[in-house]
Amino acid sequence: MRALTWHGKHDVRVDTVDDPEILNPRDAIIKISSTAICGSDLHLYDGYIPTMKAGDILGHEFMGEVVETGAKSTLKKGQRVVVPFTIACGSCYHCGKHQYSACDNGNPADNQDIGQEMYGQPMSGLFGYSHLTGGYAGGQAEYVRVPFSDVGPIVVPDGLEDDQVLFLSDILPTGWQAAEYADIEPGDTVAVWGCGPVGLFAVQSAFLMGAQRVIAIDHFPHRLELAKRFGAETINYEESKTYEALMEMTGGIGPDAVIDAVGLEAHGFFLDNVVDQIKASMFLGTDRTHSIRQAIHACRKGGRVSMPAVYGGFVDKFPLGAFMEKGLTLKTGQTSVQHYMPALLNAIVEGKIDTTFLISHRMGLEDAPKGYKMFHEQQNEVTKIVLKPGLDRVAA
Repeated sequence: MRALTWHGKHDVRVDTVDDPEILNPRDAIIKISSTAICGSDLHLYDGYIPTMKAGDILGHEFMGEVVETGAKSTLKKGQRVVVPFTIACGSCYHCGKHQYSACDNGNPADNQDIGQEMYGQPMSGLFGYSHLTGGYAGGQAEYVRVPFSDVGPIVVPDGLEDDQVLFLSDILPTGWQAAEYADIEPGDTVAVWGCGPVGLFAVQSAFLMGAQRVIAIDHFPHRLELAKRFGAETINYEESKTYEALMEMTGGIGPDAVIDAVGLEAHGFFLDNVVDQIKASMFLGTDRTHSIRQAIHACRKGGRVSMPAVYGGFVDKFPLGAFMEKGLTLKTGQTSVQHYMPALLNAIVEGKIDTTFLISHRMGLEDAPKGYKMFHEQQNEVTKIVLKPGLDRVAA
């Protein structure tokens, strides 16, 4: 089959690789109909995530048709399914608490030592996201093996197009969890750093959860315009000082809740961010954490901090004093997608949530390297790229 493979920093290629096979009775094989490039895939593209190996198949946002099942899979051939990016067994201690992104069994035992050393506990399994998270082949391919297929995938009802439900795999539940972790109360003012896909879904979700005002912060005009469509007020940090603007907009109190949807590759010509970039380039640091610092600084006393953004390693200059003195709370973590999928699918069916606005480009799988380069370099124009295996052949 054809699949997008990683070969180093800014080097991804579509190669011919072996077809996936059933390895466990709970497995299923999915023929991919749609797969997307995620903003966190750019962390792999930029070489920020360790334990990648040449030839690893990328992609963790995908859906398709069931073409083969193991003896213990609950799926049936011919069903259309969306697959969560988190790999969970459904029966361990954490899965029993619906904390699927903390599953003890999704990450194979021989890959758990790395996470144990780095984080104190092994990470859960994720599709197409390094050997730190299991070394699983991802879904930017023609076919993919889905472990624990009796727990993860959700069957798509007839009448729904791929574009309507594809983002149930990751970014819609992630944006929803981000808003939920902000503990939004009716009448709250919520500030969201980053108007990428997760940030935009967090904006939409915050309003659905009762926020009176949502303030979206970014520097890409098109993304800020998308946030305005949902009723958000906006701050372009290249035109205004974010902290001062937030204080003015909230009467000097600060937002009730803040959401960092930017993560370890924060942009902007700020002193702390420049220092972080220099350290990262000299291998003296890993993450650029300007956005979470700024969010903590701006949040009101007694407020809540939600951090769906990806961070990978150790950081310095973390405003721990401000965090403690202001009495803030923080919730974060990989998304327990399986927990949110059923309710969000119902919301899509009922017309309460729209996801299709986000798609800016559709491309064939063979054009995936071009898509990565576009997403990396043209983030104002490119909001979401959906890859469709076979699209190029059909077009030809």
